[in-house]
Amino acid sequence: MRKLIDTHCHIYDQAFREDQPDVIGRARDTGLQYLLLPNINPDTLDDLLHACDVWPDMCRPMIGLHPEDLSDDYHSQLSVLKSRLDMDQAPDGPHRYIGIGETGLDLYWDKSRLDDQTDSFRIQIEWALEYDLPVVIHSRESFRQLHDVLSDYRGRALRGVFHCFSGSADEASALMRFEGFMFGIGGVLTYRKSFLPSVLPLIPLDRVVLETDSPYLPPVPFRGKRNEPSYMLNTATFMAQVYGITPDEIADVTSRNACRLFGL
Repeated sequence: MRKLIDTHCHIYDQAFREDQPDVIGRARDTGLQYLLLPNINPDTLDDLLHACDVWPDMCRPMIGLHPEDLSDDYHSQLSVLKSRLDMDQAPDGPHRYIGIGETGLDLYWDKSRLDDQTDSFRIQIEWALEYDLPVVIHSRESFRQLHDVLSDYRGRALRGVFHCFSGSADEASALMRFEGFMFGIGGVLTYRKSFLPSVLPLIPLDRVVLETDSPYLPPVPFRGKRNEPSYMLNTATFMAQVYGITPDEIADVTSRNACRLFGL
């Protein structure tokens, strides 16, 4: 199979503390070329950057504040991250961060902080526009609110990924109108009760990237276990069946999509 790109994984998470080098090795052996690492909050950034320093040929960093990780004083969190974003450039080269995220809206557990989440989301969208970077969007039980926010940025060249997309055909159709955005597809595609196998063919393959969200959401047959980037091969193989093409074609197109979006 051609090289794969995991556009969303958290291999700096505590779940990988004991065997992180082995996880990276299995990813490499499976044929993964890049692991793209979205951030969660200011406290996770140093571990994320450490992984990128140890494996600079594979790991690429993003910076952002997850909607579920907002503190009461979330503006201070955002201020810390913006300072790191402003100061952290590659020596004699471009900015080291390849994306803003993950950010977005999550109303699954708590709807009381919608205003705070929306404010944080908009602030990070402005970072993405300022630095001409893609934004990686987390959305759970918040499609209408997400659509309303993004509609305010039409015509401003905003681009990014709808991370872990698992919505309906109507939602896919509405989101496809945001032309600069890809759909991040992971292990949920392989679940028996998932609607994605029927929805995904409605999305052109040139709008799709692969992801794992490791250590979460492992594909079949690894459900119930810790997810890791090497398991992406299972998702890619399943996706090939959905689109009626070969796994090599899936790898080729989704990797080209990721390279184009993230400037790899």
